[in-house]
Amino acid sequence: MSDEPLAGRLRGALDRWGLAPDGDLLATRTSFLQPVHTAAGEAAILKISHSPEERFGAEVMAWWGGQGAAKVLAHEGDVLLLERAAGERSLAAMARGGDDDEATRVICGAAEALHGRREDPPAGLTPLDVWFRSLFSVADSHGGLLVRCAETACELLAEPKDMVALHGDLHHGNVLDFGPRGWLAIDPKGLLGERGFDFANLLRNPDPDTAQTPGRLARQADVVAEAADLDRTRLLMWALAWFGLSAVWMVEDGEAEAIDLTMAEIAAAELDR
Repeated sequence: MSDEPLAGRLRGALDRWGLAPDGDLLATRTSFLQPVHTAAGEAAILKISHSPEERFGAEVMAWWGGQGAAKVLAHEGDVLLLERAAGERSLAAMARGGDDDEATRVICGAAEALHGRREDPPAGLTPLDVWFRSLFSVADSHGGLLVRCAETACELLAEPKDMVALHGDLHHGNVLDFGPRGWLAIDPKGLLGERGFDFANLLRNPDPDTAQTPGRLARQADVVAEAADLDRTRLLMWALAWFGLSAVWMVEDGEAEAIDLTMAEIAAAELDR
């Protein structure tokens, strides 16, 4: 992120694009979010990132051109102006409230729109073999299930299929209700790799209790495989690999990796079944 103070960057973007604040400034782990109205009265979100991966995410958001993702209204470096979600529906609430299958199908529909953009993607997207380096570097020393996760990732990465620009963090909280525009994705990581990878993360969401419900992963793997036209076994392999990588990241961040290792155990058992 630029060394310029946040207040100056925020004021500069507001003035440059003729924006008026429309609520409190919000902070996330990687960004600051300012609700705004454009000069034309359109509700939007001004996003100022402080993470390198967010810059590449902004690039791919702009490249998608509103196809399956929130529309980029303006973009300059790590500052992004996006249309604001207007709807009130929540995929997480749907999943918890008895419409889990439908929530999964909605995410699959958003992914189909994103992956359908087949022109050359922006330069600089992170290949999946780079994304998985943390898992490879830790698995041998940690041992146990992480070794199988790493071996599975190596097998998948050695013979990738159907390469696309990936979202990289597709789950119930990153596909929002945009009212008349439907369900659209936000906050991509800007990755490049096999299409099936993008569906693994939704299997450990929207929350640990839901994700670990007995039989839930197997059921949602069925739903995803049908809705996204994926090989179910390969999808479960991506899930196993992803859960291992997520567990490593949790440890690196000083957090408990319990949910990810539990999900890896469930995925491994389903693969062995």
